[in-house]
Amino acid sequence: MTDKTVLIEALRRDLPPIFSRRVAAEHLGGVIARGTLANLDSEGVGPGGYKGLKGVVYERESFLLWLGDWLSRREARP
Repeated sequence: MTDKTVLIEALRRDLPPIFSRRVAAEHLGGVIARGTLANLDSEGVGPGGYKGLKGVVYERESFLLWLGDWLSRREARP
């Protein structure tokens, strides 16, 4: 298993089905900050959450698909 796969599977176990940017950033341990998620969403390249009463929330499986793709793109950078 790659490090990326281990991370994704750990998040699949630990994240609730619906969660906030704050929760995402806490579970990612500094890989992506809450503000970075907000910036990526505003640029149209983020995980694409839903506006809740207290801010944006993400759906676990959609977020993990996006995260896997985002990490792959980061690995491919020169």
